Amino acid sequence: MSNIIEDFYYGNIEPQEVNTELTAKLKKKLSNLVENKEQLTARLNGEDKELFQNYVSAYVEFSTTNNADSFISGFRLGAKFIYDTFVKNTKG
Repeated sequence: MSNIIEDFYYGNIEPQEVNTELTAKLKKKLSNLVENKEQLTARLNGEDKELFQNYVSAYVEFSTTNNADSFISGFRLGAKFIYDTFVKNTKG
């Protein structure tokens, strides 16, 4: 039987790759986002276009960090549930 902690340590488990399939709902939202970005970028020129590209980059950085923080919080919450279920309540 495989040890999940050992598998995680050796890189056999990569959480960001667990669910790579987008749902139809997310695909539609992503398509809308991309379409709007392309339309807005096509309308902008010079400094406005550069400012918008900087905004998009900053938002991607924020979103990436926020997603990582959410994953960590969810992982910690799950660990608390496991601890409470298997360790804390063993006194019967």
